Amino acid sequence: MTPARRSYIRASESERREDLILATLDCIAESGIQGATVRQIANRAGVTAGLIRHYFTGKDQMLQAAYRAVMNGMTELPIAAAHEGETASVRLRRFIIANVTPPVTNPRTLSLWAAFISHLQTDQTFAAIHRENYLASLTAMEALLADFFEERGTAVSERQNRSFAISLNALIDGLWLEGTLTSDLFAENELADSALASVEALLRLKPGELA
Repeated sequence: MTPARRSYIRASESERREDLILATLDCIAESGIQGATVRQIANRAGVTAGLIRHYFTGKDQMLQAAYRAVMNGMTELPIAAAHEGETASVRLRRFIIANVTPPVTNPRTLSLWAAFISHLQTDQTFAAIHRENYLASLTAMEALLADFFEERGTAVSERQNRSFAISLNALIDGLWLEGTLTSDLFAENELADSALASVEALLRLKPGELA
């Protein structure tokens, strides 16, 4: 019985911390970073402000954890979409589409990202979180492209492959912003189709090869 009890306690601690992060994000979405006070976050989570100190040293650490949660969600979902067990072409296609469609393209996510972005120049921890997620996305893109070119029998140097990955990440970032800010302007699948066509052009493929 003792091991089971310890396992339950660990899960409960993790869940409570996650609840506090979600409450932090809710408060930021409603009131902005400055308006999201520790007291407001505690009320939203249904705990005392004192209990928050058990999980976080202060508001700065809570904000950092919240930003990490936002960035991880944006990075991990597309990577998960490009799961193993498919052809390299299919995995690359899924990765691209996942980056420019819901739930990654989401107005709430954009507003949270925008609220945090100003901290990158003044807070080294925020900058490190951003860098970590960018590198994770870039590494995933490089691996997908390397597999894709190998599957096609196309010789591409590591330097060229990295250059493609950087360009594609920039392309996807722009389309993500467009799709989130003005999603009502696009027909169903229009943005995803445009993304695939743009990737084909950048990689010098024939039209429709990733469709």
